[in-house]
Amino acid sequence: MGEQLGLFKVIVVQGKRLVIRDFKSSDPYVVLKVGNQTAKTKVINSCLNPVWNEELNFTMTEPLGVLNLEVFDKDLLKADDKMGNAFLNLQPLVSAARLRDILRVSSGETTIRKVIPESDNCLVRESSINCVNGEVVQNVWLRLRGVESGEVELTVKLITPVGPSK
Repeated sequence: MGEQLGLFKVIVVQGKRLVIRDFKSSDPYVVLKVGNQTAKTKVINSCLNPVWNEELNFTMTEPLGVLNLEVFDKDLLKADDKMGNAFLNLQPLVSAARLRDILRVSSGETTIRKVIPESDNCLVRESSINCVNGEVVQNVWLRLRGVESGEVELTVKLITPVGPSK
């Protein structure tokens, strides 16, 4: 295992234009995976534009990694249906935390870097990584893969102690 980097918080904000998996709607929930850690949101019944506003916490123990996201439709009598998946590369967030330490940014709000949508990521639009009162924060819209439509908004925060530059 790598060094412990701190706490990684993911706020699953909302979904937009999710696919129908039941007769007229879906009952979506989100499963997040970081390394060997998994967390899941509550189910929102009969909704294709759900608002979760749910915070899920992970311990960051590796310097590199990917946040994997899957959306499912909750079913009572059969296996839950897949409603798409996406991923977010965490390396830009970790690099921004290192840059925060080098620049000794600990208060106020500072934009550290921007990440643009490319063919090798699931970003819908450009995303800024900011340092907000010592926390490294990124708000993202991720396009769901493997389905006709759907996007999920996340706010991710990497909370590490501000350390001396090395």
